Amino acid sequence: MTVFRLGTRGSPLALTQAGLVRDALCAAHGWSPDMVETVVIRTTGDRVQDRALAEIGGKALWTRELDRALHDGDIDCAVHSMKDVETIRPHTLRIAAMLPRADVRDRLIGAETFADLRPGAVVGTSSPRRRAQMLRLRPDLEIVLIRGNVDTRLGRVASGEMDATLLAAAGLDRLGRDDGHAIPTDIMLPAPAQGAVGIEVLDGSAAHAIVAAIDHADTSLCVLTERALLARLGADCHSPVAALASLAAARR
Repeated sequence: MTVFRLGTRGSPLALTQAGLVRDALCAAHGWSPDMVETVVIRTTGDRVQDRALAEIGGKALWTRELDRALHDGDIDCAVHSMKDVETIRPHTLRIAAMLPRADVRDRLIGAETFADLRPGAVVGTSSPRRRAQMLRLRPDLEIVLIRGNVDTRLGRVASGEMDATLLAAAGLDRLGRDDGHAIPTDIMLPAPAQGAVGIEVLDGSAAHAIVAAIDHADTSLCVLTERALLARLGADCHSPVAALASLAAARR
């Protein structure tokens, strides 16, 4: 076969997730690693780091260039962090598979618990969901905008620029980082689809069946349920919505 091309953003986390997809495809189809090419696509969300996504176009800033590469035939599939994918997608594209979901929780960086933060502590986040839940627990906190990759955010806490920040446990785990303290989901619910990696293809393409072979059905069911809630609410990146679906019993 010709080389199968995975499109991805270029951040360390995105490249790690693309590697997981490559390994899963190789295991499912008996391919050698050199039969899968990683194609890095720089997105608007990567280029603009000084403003909240909601102010400059929302989650489409993570997907628009990858969508274009799929439509132009430059890649066979696109690898996404599902929490960063808009609820309503182009009808020409399909999420063909999701990898097994990782830890859904957020981690608090800079303190063990919210109660340990000093009065009026400065906490960095760009997430309306995190902001709303933190202020419900600690109305005295000062919430400031922070964006950038994992090292950038950790560095701003380490330098004393802010007291704390929040990062997804799944991303830290995939990068081999043990920073911070996991927040129980009965204290802070995650973003819909947090911890899930999805693979998108052109609808009706030969890539669909290739990618579908690595789908983790339970993850897909839960994540699609959470995304359906977002759609029903008409929520967007301005909306402080959290959601977590789980399987209550063995599937028949």
